[in-house]
Amino acid sequence: MADLNTVLADLRAEGDAVDALVAGLAPQRWATATPAAGWTIAHQIGHLAWTDRAALMAVTDADAFAASLELAWANPTGFVDEGAAVEAVRPPAELLADWRSGRDALAAALAAVPAGTKLAWYGPPMSAMSMATARLMETWAHGQDIAAALGVDVEPTNRLRAIAHLGVRTRDFAYAVNELTAPTEEFRVELAAPEGGDVWIWGPPDAAQRVTGAAHDFCLLVTQRAHRDDLELTAVGSDAEAWLGIAQVFAGPPGAGRERKADA
Repeated sequence: MADLNTVLADLRAEGDAVDALVAGLAPQRWATATPAAGWTIAHQIGHLAWTDRAALMAVTDADAFAASLELAWANPTGFVDEGAAVEAVRPPAELLADWRSGRDALAAALAAVPAGTKLAWYGPPMSAMSMATARLMETWAHGQDIAAALGVDVEPTNRLRAIAHLGVRTRDFAYAVNELTAPTEEFRVELAAPEGGDVWIWGPPDAAQRVTGAAHDFCLLVTQRAHRDDLELTAVGSDAEAWLGIAQVFAGPPGAGRERKADA
């Protein structure tokens, strides 16, 4: 797995890639609906700005974050949508500038976190590495929604490796939030990297349960940006197939997922 500096470099690069999608948009285009129900492009960027700001607070001001956490738990199923809605009504230029400064400040703050430090969050406490990976995952996932809204094809990159790693590591979490018992044995996961022809591998070579396919498709699956039936992923074993039906890399209750393209 990559080190913190590599993931932070990927986080900065992914932020720049999403930024490039929206930087030249006319203000009215920020109101374009995205595949996330009820969310416009402004909601997507607003959510990223809001979450980066919360993460920066968790790194630099633990007391302030603890206070904000109490407010969040007053509306545990709605505070994320509420935060995005508040941000979405801001003038696009102001919102974009805020997200730019916030994501830069967060990357710098995470780079300075002492090794072994655990940072408070809305779920279990996280290391700087885990938080950087989570921010990379969210930046990429919400960027996918923005690209879809704009009808833009975004070429996948090897920045997906950390997201795929997170997708594998959160297997048991997906079972837990669906109130299911996770299998005890490890799965073998083999994913074709978007660049360079490498294959990224997790799990023992003799595992009975296996998942193979493109890393891009796997990342779309675990972030629930595409329906399982629209992705070229192969599962061997009933447990592996069941996991692909519930896989979820993001925190919170089970996601609603996306409709099949044939049903949309």
